[in-house]
Amino acid sequence: MPDLLDASVWLPLSAPDHVHHRRARQYWDHEAAEELVFCRVTALALLRHLTNPRILGEAALDGAAAWQALATWLATPGVRFLGEPPGLDEWLARWSGELDLRGGHWTDAYLAAFAAASGCRLVAFDGDFQRYPGVAFLHLQA
Repeated sequence: MPDLLDASVWLPLSAPDHVHHRRARQYWDHEAAEELVFCRVTALALLRHLTNPRILGEAALDGAAAWQALATWLATPGVRFLGEPPGLDEWLARWSGELDLRGGHWTDAYLAAFAAASGCRLVAFDGDFQRYPGVAFLHLQA
């Protein structure tokens, strides 16, 4: 089962000065699946965070450097980009009623649905992903 990493994991793996870098590296070294995947949402979130000075301060990258950082991850053995799987919309439709998705929950629901539909384990520092039934989830705690 591949691991779909949330941006909350990709960012500290990418930024050695990040407060969660040590825990993210521990995951990488000892808990990660053999295959790690990006989806479009996690790739874009990593690019957004890497270029945001409010998140990384002076270590924020310009657009080209952030794109190169993503390309470096995607060239890493065991890391790949995974396209949107069939069945994703069915998971979202189910949860939209069961969980009354609103506001900021939609992106989390998308990632959870992506993980469920593609047979991935979702890995994040955000424990809110536990609310999605049927999703294999690893909550990294700092």
